[in-house]
Amino acid sequence: MNAHQLLAQFRATGVQTCFHDRHLSPQILSGLDGNNWRLKDYEARGGYQALRRILGQDGSEGLTPDQVIAMVKESALRGRGGAGFPTGLKWSFMPRQFPGQKYLVCNSDEGEPGTCKDRDIMQFNPHIVIEGMIIAAYAMGITVGYNYIHGEIFQTYERFEGALREARAAGLLGDRILGSNLNFQLHAAHGFGAYICGEETALLESLEGKKGQPRFKPPFPASFGLYGKPTTVNNTETFAAVPWIIRNGGQAYLQCGKPNNGGTKIYSVSGDVERPGNYEIPMGTPFPVLLELAGGVRAGRELKAVIPGGSSAPVLPASLMMDCTMDYDSIAKAGSMLGSGAVIVMDNSRCMVKSLQRLSYFYMHESCGQCTPCREGTGWLSRVVDRIETGQGRQSDMDLLDNVAENIQGRTICALGDAAAMPVRAMIKHFRPEFEYHVAHKTCMVPAYV
Repeated sequence: MNAHQLLAQFRATGVQTCFHDRHLSPQILSGLDGNNWRLKDYEARGGYQALRRILGQDGSEGLTPDQVIAMVKESALRGRGGAGFPTGLKWSFMPRQFPGQKYLVCNSDEGEPGTCKDRDIMQFNPHIVIEGMIIAAYAMGITVGYNYIHGEIFQTYERFEGALREARAAGLLGDRILGSNLNFQLHAAHGFGAYICGEETALLESLEGKKGQPRFKPPFPASFGLYGKPTTVNNTETFAAVPWIIRNGGQAYLQCGKPNNGGTKIYSVSGDVERPGNYEIPMGTPFPVLLELAGGVRAGRELKAVIPGGSSAPVLPASLMMDCTMDYDSIAKAGSMLGSGAVIVMDNSRCMVKSLQRLSYFYMHESCGQCTPCREGTGWLSRVVDRIETGQGRQSDMDLLDNVAENIQGRTICALGDAAAMPVRAMIKHFRPEFEYHVAHKTCMVPAYV
């Protein structure tokens, strides 16, 4: 099935989470521009109807917290930030009868190279995130929440603050929301651009005003989170999916995707494609369809490799990627991760050694330095790849890189060590001849393109 047939199929079924004709951008952004992000525009598109439904203000009996969680479980919505953990199951971990304060946190610290979906959701449709967080707070009995926004998108932070002011003025946030017994205070917090703060416990440390470094787990945030209280952390896109689920039902959302991979997913497609951008497609869509939506490989060149889930995901050669469908299980079976959904496309003009040099430098730079394997190992990886790229490599360097990466992976407090190690191991595994050529000839085997 090609891209145009896919679009026609989903328009025929009336599924709302599809595409915008002109830009093929997500329905979450559908019809939006810089001027119609406001509350009145969101309500005109059905905004806050899901909130009114759970409160019984739409003529129904309303929904209990248990019913909301059951609906999210039925939808098979999985965390859209990278880990892919089932959202409804995560919500069920929150002790609703806990006598003290509990917290809800939105992780909008979008720092993964290649990822640019969450900032667009907040820039063009911030109220969908606010409504999703209110519903989540209702389901888990939480009265205070924070949205931690990446430090390098201050304009988006200001836009979200504007949406919060509108929601408070309309009685959608604060005490006795819409005249009900539901209380929820929501605040925006501005980060400072540290990649490590995308890890949920480092984010919590930063919210508390401390240095953004990951915590040991256990205890997990559901029992010991922000200020030592039970806390649930979800990604921006995850919260943005919740209102549609409540309005249309968990089963309807599940049917938009595939078993164990419910709904749609926004993919940030970048690199060597004709139309880079954000594309929302059903989970389980074949990768070639997504590639066609993005205009195909640029300049008619051949596809060489794809990083399917952001820079921390292992690279896959074209031969494997073309057989994948865009969902957690298919990508994992191929040997990589769906991650944040940042699809980095590389054509046959790309040198894999040069690409790995840039990735390795990034992870060395962003390591918080707390764990010795990560602090020392990421620097080691970067220096070895750098000497291969600059014509000083040795034939033993490929085995050295794999050995160092193996000794980092799984031996750090958080997943940044894995994020640095997995791209190295995958590059050596799938493109070793290219590294060996670099060492032997002190130059790249990729032909020069102009």
